[in-house]
Amino acid sequence: MEGRESCHPLLRGGRKREKGYSHGLSTTQMHVMASICDTLFPSLPPLTSLDKKNSQDQPLSAFYNTSASQVPFPDEAAELLFKRGVPEALSLVSWVLWMLSFRLGTLLLCGSLCLDWKWPFIHKFSEISLENREEILRKWSREKSWVPLRVVFVLIKLVFFYTFFSRTDVNGHNPVWKAIGYQVDTREKLILKERPLQKGLIETMYETDSALIQSFTEKGLEVTEDKRQNLYKVKCDVVIVGSGCGGGVAAAVLAKSGQKVIVLEKGEYFVPHDYSSLEGPSMNELYESGGIMPSLDGKMMILAGSTVGGGSAINWSACIRTPDSVLREWSSKYKIPLFASSDYQSAMDSVCRRIGVTEKCKKESFQNQILRQGCEKIGLKVESVAINSSADHYCGSCCYGCRTGDKKGTDSTWLVDAVGNGAVILTGCKAEKFILEDGEGGMKKKKCLGVIAAATWRSEVTKKIQIESKVTISACGSLSTPPLMISSGLKNPNIGRNLHLHPVQFAWGYFPEDMTNFSGTNYEGGIITSIHKVFAEDSTPRIIVEAPALGPGSFSALVPWLSGHDMKDRMMKYARTANLFALIRDQGSGEVKAEGRVTYRLDQADKENLRVGLRKALRILVAAGAVEVGTYRSDGQRIKCRGIKEEDLEEFLDTVTIVGGPRSRNELWTVFTTAHQMTSCRMGATEEEGALDETGESWEAKGLYVCDGSVLPSAVGVNPMVTIQSTAYCIASKIAESLSKEKQSKA
Repeated sequence: MEGRESCHPLLRGGRKREKGYSHGLSTTQMHVMASICDTLFPSLPPLTSLDKKNSQDQPLSAFYNTSASQVPFPDEAAELLFKRGVPEALSLVSWVLWMLSFRLGTLLLCGSLCLDWKWPFIHKFSEISLENREEILRKWSREKSWVPLRVVFVLIKLVFFYTFFSRTDVNGHNPVWKAIGYQVDTREKLILKERPLQKGLIETMYETDSALIQSFTEKGLEVTEDKRQNLYKVKCDVVIVGSGCGGGVAAAVLAKSGQKVIVLEKGEYFVPHDYSSLEGPSMNELYESGGIMPSLDGKMMILAGSTVGGGSAINWSACIRTPDSVLREWSSKYKIPLFASSDYQSAMDSVCRRIGVTEKCKKESFQNQILRQGCEKIGLKVESVAINSSADHYCGSCCYGCRTGDKKGTDSTWLVDAVGNGAVILTGCKAEKFILEDGEGGMKKKKCLGVIAAATWRSEVTKKIQIESKVTISACGSLSTPPLMISSGLKNPNIGRNLHLHPVQFAWGYFPEDMTNFSGTNYEGGIITSIHKVFAEDSTPRIIVEAPALGPGSFSALVPWLSGHDMKDRMMKYARTANLFALIRDQGSGEVKAEGRVTYRLDQADKENLRVGLRKALRILVAAGAVEVGTYRSDGQRIKCRGIKEEDLEEFLDTVTIVGGPRSRNELWTVFTTAHQMTSCRMGATEEEGALDETGESWEAKGLYVCDGSVLPSAVGVNPMVTIQSTAYCIASKIAESLSKEKQSKA
């Protein structure tokens, strides 16, 4: 267990019992919660679920015998729900649990299924038979007239399964993993003599008020204490909020040009030896909202990085240059000359060199082999995807941080360069608002003088930090940049609008080890190394099909629930279930004007493109030899396909449609996912068309720039890491040039 013991304490997992729970539910509400969890995942007699051969398998028998009502599963699910859910949803769940603890409340919400011929004639939810409880949950899942019941079902189902399959003890172990064929990555970690960013690092979780001022001084920063306002004032040339694909590149470029740079990052800093490869604690620490961030209507599950390196520390390594057709569109339709320039092409070259892009891997994973062979068998073009790691990097756990240190995120490239040129990185520190003052006439109404920030909850630092700078850059991503700008007082209506998400729909195929030629499991090997593209008439990407990383917790949360028996059978097949996804270049868009409050709407063309992409993914899986394929639609849509006739497959594919989210008033629904957020603070030729000008500067505030995916004019249509880094490189280079001229003019 050396790998578990040597990881960072925040990534280790396990729960200290003495802390108790803070979900706030009463004993009676938790009794109902336990009954719902038991319905979702009941104890089943082994021989009814397993053949005689498998019934001798101890882990498998224990898996089928396990009930979700056992301590501490219901409490842990409730804890996660109340930690990550939006207030409106939590009030609803709390009310439903309270109602179900009464007989009349149960009658109101469950109907005739709670009735009995014997006294007391009406059962409370916890007294109803398992068979009837399952039927009640199925009815809630199909509920069209009173959708809140479906919302409660979806929320409890999601948090229970996610916690159950991702939870670990203090040794990083979960007893059900063996039954479902899952093993945590235990490959040897890269152990460094010194952390690469140590020289420029200030970690607020280890600081106190008195120690922080000393740390700033040691890093060569001018700092003073303002006791009246209870804050520290720190001076620098450039302050950057965020350390991901945009912020990391900007920090390197500006520090190299001789500017004193401070980078603020609300997440913590980890190096390869720190990573545990455990899904639960890694998602909780490295992702925004612990990896559980739904849109307000629950239709979208959003993944975004929240650690030093941002998304580049946990993404799936795909390095795809901005398509020429997209660059033409951005320069002509959106009138942004940057994207037609040689500077941008040169920036892409510089980015690919610095992050060590390799054009092709040596060995493909289980899922990528299936994607490639399936495409080849039905005559679809399949291409290799370049990655920012070595050709023999066979890692399926980079989404939890790269334990071998082979993947080149900004934390091991651009930020290292920045620190080498005197940059300071302040972790566990969240920007609260930009410091704006009225401008001195001219085109821009305001001037940005820096940012006010505060240490996060882990720190003993109580004072605010006011960082005063010549240039301020927001690089905290498309979900956080707009709320920060709006809360600072900026008014441009494009801020927080036009949010594009590259929505995704998954298809799955089951490939039993003894019936197919593919070796391995769905959690081993490079995550994205193959791609199938579908182009629009103007040659822009319309749909792409790729393979994802889905740990057992995430997989179980997405799997449609039909019954406890079906769910256990599905999870038993987890390791050999290949997943492919269809991702579209979305025309519809959303809004994010307040932190964690995302709305989004697909347009009709998006739904059609997702339908086409999902059908293609299913065809690829069938062609590759899956014995069963399906979608993640709420009815568990699937078909046995070994030896299937073409007409039968066509008939099945005709039933594949794109339905709404959990709050839609249809019997069938699904959950969409997204890992790419763009364009919520886009560049525009005028302030009517965008929130920023071509240089990335705010139309309203001089000295305030944006350097992340939110600046892009529209969706890219492919994995956006190279595009975001290249755009940030260009913006930062222009800022460096401008500051240099300003310095020379004063000399």
